[in-house]
Amino acid sequence: MTAGQEATTARTPDLGRRFHAAVEAVTRRLPFGLRRVVAPSFLGFALINGSTFALDLLLLTLFRSVLRWPVPVAFTVAYLIAFAVSFALNRALNFRSHAPVGPQAVLYGVAVLINYLVFVLGLGSGLAALGVQYHLSRLTAGVCEAVYTYSVMRWVVFRDAEVR
Repeated sequence: MTAGQEATTARTPDLGRRFHAAVEAVTRRLPFGLRRVVAPSFLGFALINGSTFALDLLLLTLFRSVLRWPVPVAFTVAYLIAFAVSFALNRALNFRSHAPVGPQAVLYGVAVLINYLVFVLGLGSGLAALGVQYHLSRLTAGVCEAVYTYSVMRWVVFRDAEVR
C-alpha cells in the first residue's frame, strides 16, 4: 500500500463519522414527528443517491442527446456508472461498513441486476417505448428504484453496519 493509499484509508472512517453525524443532526431537527420515522441512514441514502441519480441523468443526456446512443444502451451505461459511485459512497460514508467488500459487491451486483431488469429496462425503457419522454421515464423508474435500493442496501448488502 502506498503512502497516498494509507492516508486515504485513514481519512475514510473520519469522513464517514462526520457524514453520519451531519445526517443525524438533520434528522433530529425534522418537523412533524418525522425524526421518529426517518432513519439517518435513509437521509444519507437520499443525499448520496440523489447526487448519483443526477450523475445518471447527466450521463444519460450526454449518451442519448449528444452521442445519439440507443435508449437502452444510454440507460445501461449511465446506470452502471452511477450505481458504482453509489455503492462506494454508501459503503464508506452512509453505512460505514467494515465487512469484506467482495461478498457485498456480489450481493449489490445481484440487486443491481434485478433493479436494472425490472426498473431501468422494464419500466424506464418500456415507458420510453410507449412515447413517454426519456427523462420522465427515467425519473419514474428512479422513484421505484430508490425504495428498492435503500431496502436492499440497509437490510441485505450492508447488514453488518451498526444501526444507531
